[in-house]
Amino acid sequence: MHKLTSVLTLMVLTIGAVLAADIIDITADKLQSRIEKKDAAIVLLDVRTAEEFAQGHVPGAKNIPHDQLAERVSELLADKDKEVVLYCRSGRRAGIAAETLQAKGFEKLLHLEGDMQKWSAENRPVEK
Repeated sequence: MHKLTSVLTLMVLTIGAVLAADIIDITADKLQSRIEKKDAAIVLLDVRTAEEFAQGHVPGAKNIPHDQLAERVSELLADKDKEVVLYCRSGRRAGIAAETLQAKGFEKLLHLEGDMQKWSAENRPVEK
């Protein structure tokens, strides 16, 4: 029984590592540069609540809260071949959203390093 548990644990960790490897961090500097260049190859996805989004978000971001993403993924299907940049307040919800999008076949996922906390702390542009 112990051996089976060990094997199953190893499988879960391996699968998790493979999934996590598909998500690349993008720095705030690099993202801001791409926004300023009006890079049409990216989609910014803020997965915080609508209330948090209304208080301020990365310019050009679309808001789909992480707990609604599975039901609203159709809103992103036209952009499935683009790089989707995910962020939340601190990273937890962005990770959950990334797993949801991977399960729906999205392959080009980026995560904003430091999320909205760092973006705001660095006084980067914010839309309301």
